Amino acid sequence: MTAAPRGVRLGDLTFPEAAEWIARDAPVVIPIGAAAKEHGHHLPLATDAIIAERLGEEVRARLPVVVAPVVGFGYYPAFHRYPGSQHLSSATYHALLTELIESFVRQGVRRIALINTGVSTEGTVENVCRDIYSAHGVRVAYSHIRVFGMTTRGDMEQALGGHADEHETSVMLAIDPARVHLDRAVPDYGNMREAPRSVFAQPVIFCDDPAAGPDYSARGARGDPTLATVEKGRRALDAMVGELVAGLVALYPDLAP
Repeated sequence: MTAAPRGVRLGDLTFPEAAEWIARDAPVVIPIGAAAKEHGHHLPLATDAIIAERLGEEVRARLPVVVAPVVGFGYYPAFHRYPGSQHLSSATYHALLTELIESFVRQGVRRIALINTGVSTEGTVENVCRDIYSAHGVRVAYSHIRVFGMTTRGDMEQALGGHADEHETSVMLAIDPARVHLDRAVPDYGNMREAPRSVFAQPVIFCDDPAAGPDYSARGARGDPTLATVEKGRRALDAMVGELVAGLVALYPDLAP
């Protein structure tokens, strides 16, 4: 899928080369994805980071942008009970993102876009972007995985999803099938199919206690990963990349080929 790159990875540059890209006002794209967060019995802890990195790679193949390293640490409270899952407090995560973005601003970067593959990170990402704009006049753009790539969600056959589910497992099959253990995948809806429908939302912290109401998940997943396929994953990945590229060009028309 990936063509010859038009952009660059920040980590591959020397600092004089980075200065040149900043001087030409190249947008900096920052992927966000947990480096270690439980994803059931069938997906690796690094799932979010793997997806975030691939999205960054696909974007730089199409647009002359600088793709920063994946921000692998974040606010992931729903999964902190599981061995290996890493989680920062909301205050620490807010400070981490703020200082990271401000470091780019101090270096002269004025066009920054965040690609966020998390859900619990959404609020902090948006608040940080507002604070940066208020303090520095730099309008940082952001997009969340619950927004981009929605055009292919109709391909999914599961009753409901949200974590290590049919969609996420399909995307991982398209990116790195060797790290997907479909033989360990089972449907896991917890108690969510019986949950009342309401305009109100409540926080969830996953656990394996069936009496825990909406927190219950037998294997740390939410959905039916057994329905995942490579073909669904490729369509989903193509849609996500297409929408991210189109969104960046809409923000920064000079990026258009």
